[in-house]
Amino acid sequence: MAQDNFFTPEEQALAGDLMHQLAQLAADVIRPDDKQKILDYIARGIESGLMTRDAFGINPIVKDAGTALVVAQEIGLSRGSVLGVLLNSVARCGAVSIDDIRRDFGDEVAHIQQGLMRIRELYAKSATVGSENFRSLLVTFADDMRVILIMIANRVFVMRQIKDTPNVEAQRKVSMEAAYLYAPLAHKLGLYKLKSELEDLSLKYLEHDAYYHIKEKLNETKRSRDAYIERFIKPIDEKLTAAGLHYHMKGRTKSIHSIWQKMQKQHVGVDGVYDLFAIRIILQSAPEREKLECWQVFSIITDMYQSNPKRMRDWLSVPKSNGYESLHITVLGPEQKWVEVQIRTERMDDIAEHGLAAHWRYKGIKSGQSGVEEWLAGVRSALETNDDAQLMDQFRLDLKEDEVFVFTPKGDIFKLPMGATVLDFAYHIHSKVGNQCVGARIGGKNATIRQKLQSGDQVEILTSTSQTPKQDWLGIVTTTRARAKVRQSLKEMQSRQALLAKEELERKMKNKKLDYEEPVLMHTMTKLGFRIVTDFYAALADGKLDMNAVLEAYAQQQRYDHGEAEKQVPTQSADQFVLPTEQTTGSKGQGASSDILVIDQNLKGLDFQMARCCQPVYGDDVFGFITSGGGIKIHRESCPNAPQLRQRFGYRIVKAKWAGKGGSQYPITLRVVGNDDIGIVNNITNIISKEEKILLRSISIDTGEGLFNGTLTVMLDDLGRLTQLIKKLKTVKGVKNVSRS
Repeated sequence: MAQDNFFTPEEQALAGDLMHQLAQLAADVIRPDDKQKILDYIARGIESGLMTRDAFGINPIVKDAGTALVVAQEIGLSRGSVLGVLLNSVARCGAVSIDDIRRDFGDEVAHIQQGLMRIRELYAKSATVGSENFRSLLVTFADDMRVILIMIANRVFVMRQIKDTPNVEAQRKVSMEAAYLYAPLAHKLGLYKLKSELEDLSLKYLEHDAYYHIKEKLNETKRSRDAYIERFIKPIDEKLTAAGLHYHMKGRTKSIHSIWQKMQKQHVGVDGVYDLFAIRIILQSAPEREKLECWQVFSIITDMYQSNPKRMRDWLSVPKSNGYESLHITVLGPEQKWVEVQIRTERMDDIAEHGLAAHWRYKGIKSGQSGVEEWLAGVRSALETNDDAQLMDQFRLDLKEDEVFVFTPKGDIFKLPMGATVLDFAYHIHSKVGNQCVGARIGGKNATIRQKLQSGDQVEILTSTSQTPKQDWLGIVTTTRARAKVRQSLKEMQSRQALLAKEELERKMKNKKLDYEEPVLMHTMTKLGFRIVTDFYAALADGKLDMNAVLEAYAQQQRYDHGEAEKQVPTQSADQFVLPTEQTTGSKGQGASSDILVIDQNLKGLDFQMARCCQPVYGDDVFGFITSGGGIKIHRESCPNAPQLRQRFGYRIVKAKWAGKGGSQYPITLRVVGNDDIGIVNNITNIISKEEKILLRSISIDTGEGLFNGTLTVMLDDLGRLTQLIKKLKTVKGVKNVSRS
């Protein structure tokens, strides 16, 4: 790539502006000789022709400069981080080596560059970046936490640049990753401003209409909202001042993404989200008077405004387990509007605002990742020091003591306890894979079933149809899940072998002209020292009991039971003995079923339900989703939630198909739009009532401006019947459209 056409005029101006801002902002951390060295390195990268633009066509030097500015401006990292970002594209394309960077800029910058390259390699391995496993592994692989912070800054800059990109598919993918990977990481690190920006921009690109609808509504109501806040806090201000309290108040409007989440959860419009803003009262209290003064404020406010007891949260008397302390109340303010008020002291506010684990969980981060959160708790305070490199070393993630993350050849990622073996991983994938496992290939090298796994291993399980579980496997596996599956497989094998032994015994009885009699066999087993039938057949299958000896004992017992014990059976000489011809056995059983959930209402022992969001019916293309409670929800492939479920929880998706024929009835919601004509409702209900095996459960009608808008819920048993019903409803006079929700 020639230097004269590497930048467009607009890019050259933008790069110059970004570098100028960065030089001013980081003047105290970038050494005088660093600037010229950086320019020389960038020139080498451009002249090499190896640097390429990304999927959005963003110039790599512009991206590095923009990311470095976010790193310095929004996060506050120092020299090593800023230089590491500026040299990222040059190093990644191979124009310069890590040794070159170490020689000219020092170990710290080289170390960060190595971390960035390692994360890029990890990122290229896995497609399931929305999973909790990937988030944890990303942090695990970041030997220096500043690498993760740089990745967050990079995504913020990219999200700011792709508003008008023609590559809509790439825009959606990047936005999903920002929402499900980078925003939660930013939240855990206390980077709330960047977290909110990533969430809002993701919503803007993924739900364009919803984003601008909320934004316009907020703009329309801003003046009235600000005026309302003034009216609400004025009498409170007077009362608190009169009480001699020292405090300050602030109001905050929720982010667009937060409002959208509430709209989705509560099924309301923007106007239906009553807590668009909150008032925070922060007291300057001595430690011994904190609770007293917080409750005093509570008393003053609830004397003025009616409170909602159901919405009160008292984390003063009993703080959260993570240390969060505050008093939240919701009161009915002027114009009968509900307002949330948070009461706390400056100490409590500092804890809540400075990125501690208490605040991360307070904001809704799911529990279950305490190892990550406890470690991240100290990162924020480290960033506030001048020497972040030294303090960062104290916070190296120690997850490797607890768990490992490994990849399949396709890039899927799995989390296992530390010490897990190849055999554990095989059973984690599927019981059949575990039962037939003979080893693995890790990083291109062969490994035994006993080899312990390390984070980042790419593991290909090797299987053989002749392999079967062994008793000593119980000493190889370390996870409870794998051990239970080995025991189950051994038990099933024992049962199959016992069944084969029984069949062989009965066949040989027939060859020897012995009648099979259950009571006689029970007596024989007792005399041979067996009390349990399965133990007897297992001993036969294992060769611990000789088949001919058992047959002889059975024959003697049969003669005894028939009163023929005194009769002697003539002895047969060896030269007259003819080996009986054994009949061939049939199939020894079918192979294990494939990983497809077969939906059958008569199925026992499996908790599954039809998802309400898309209401699948027999005949629809469907898939299963494993819920957090262990049950399975059946969704249509065309379900509006399907893309999000696959992106975030791909590892919880299972294939599914219907069994047999439809028989059970399922609720289906239909939307009917047409002209508001007299009799249209009767015509619709008459058609449904005449249909065999279709039941009208409910009907809701809205009319206005000459239009009829109806919602029908019907019970039917399969897709074919639904298709025919929709066709018939469309023939009703005045009906314009019939669609399935």
